[in-house]
Amino acid sequence: MGFTIEDMLTLTGDRYQMSMIAGNRGWSNSISWVLMVEDFTILRNFVGKELAVTMGMGFESQEKLLTLIRQLSARHAAGLIINTGVYIDRISQPIIDLCNDLGLPLLIVPWDIYIAEMIKDLSVRIFLQGMTDEQISVAFIKAIASPDLAAAAKQDLLQYYDVDGVFQIILLNTPGLDTMDTVERKRIGYRMELFLENITHNCSFFYYDGSFVLVCNDIPPDVTDQVIREFQRRMHLKMPELRFYIGIGSRLKNLESLGTAYQRARAALDMALITEKNCISFDQMGIYRLLYLIPDKELLREMSEDLLMPLIQYDKKHDSQFLETLENYLTLEGSFMAMSEKMFIHRNTLMYRMNRIKKLLGTDLTTSEEKLSYQIACLIMHMGQIPDATLR
Repeated sequence: MGFTIEDMLTLTGDRYQMSMIAGNRGWSNSISWVLMVEDFTILRNFVGKELAVTMGMGFESQEKLLTLIRQLSARHAAGLIINTGVYIDRISQPIIDLCNDLGLPLLIVPWDIYIAEMIKDLSVRIFLQGMTDEQISVAFIKAIASPDLAAAAKQDLLQYYDVDGVFQIILLNTPGLDTMDTVERKRIGYRMELFLENITHNCSFFYYDGSFVLVCNDIPPDVTDQVIREFQRRMHLKMPELRFYIGIGSRLKNLESLGTAYQRARAALDMALITEKNCISFDQMGIYRLLYLIPDKELLREMSEDLLMPLIQYDKKHDSQFLETLENYLTLEGSFMAMSEKMFIHRNTLMYRMNRIKKLLGTDLTTSEEKLSYQIACLIMHMGQIPDATLR
């Protein structure tokens, strides 16, 4: 997931005598670029994931430094490095507390470190890691798109992932994502990566086929659940203007299963979008797992329309509740008492209504096969695969 704060400390911490003193929650933040910040004007160039470096010339007072940290967090910066010793001699506790509260990594390097050389070094490392990430994304897309390409993708990914281990795909989407221009989509993607806290290099994040894709390799289920919960919390807090939907696929073994893992995550995302639920896991979709995996949506529409259209047309014409009555009859196993309690309608009225429904449908709904067919038709209807009665 890019060149991270953790990578920076691991690979260059000793060379630049760098230490992290606050904001540990942002340990896995990806860095897109490094920018010097000595006044607030430069912040307008921050779009997400930038690492800010300052010698403190414009932020000598505690209040100005606090304001800088708040603005960096609001612009979804990856972190802040302070070159201590002259303009900023020590980091006060309020500064540390604020960075901890915001989850913004705060790092310090001593004054005698040559900052220009450090920035050049970090920039090269970020660029090279970006190229590697692009190659990894292409390899994963190959494995998703075609099982025939999985063998080649396996060789490309062998040095980075446990290709024989467990893979899970999580899809993230917001309405209109596929029509956004590339710059806006990248800006959103940068922010999302920062909100996926505690994700390590066992994951890859990229845009593909209209959604953001998170590929997880050998990540325990409890860790994945925690990451998703925290992501939803931070998205709601930091980007309330966007509503995101999440589809969680099954955990499957081996890279060769990645195409199947993707299709299951896509099915979960489709259901989340249709039902307007924020997050749906494929493994908890019940019989919808079968229905959402059927690629022939026209077939689904026909299966539902052929059985339910008489009731849809009748309800449209008479402003009645025949379709709702049928669905309750099926789900409540024909119990008129249970239907009466749920629909607040007298059982005699429901019995009369069901007789009318059976005549309209031309069936007595006596066999298990008949009932199952109509139950499936109702499920398909809730998938949005049935047209308005006026179309027929």
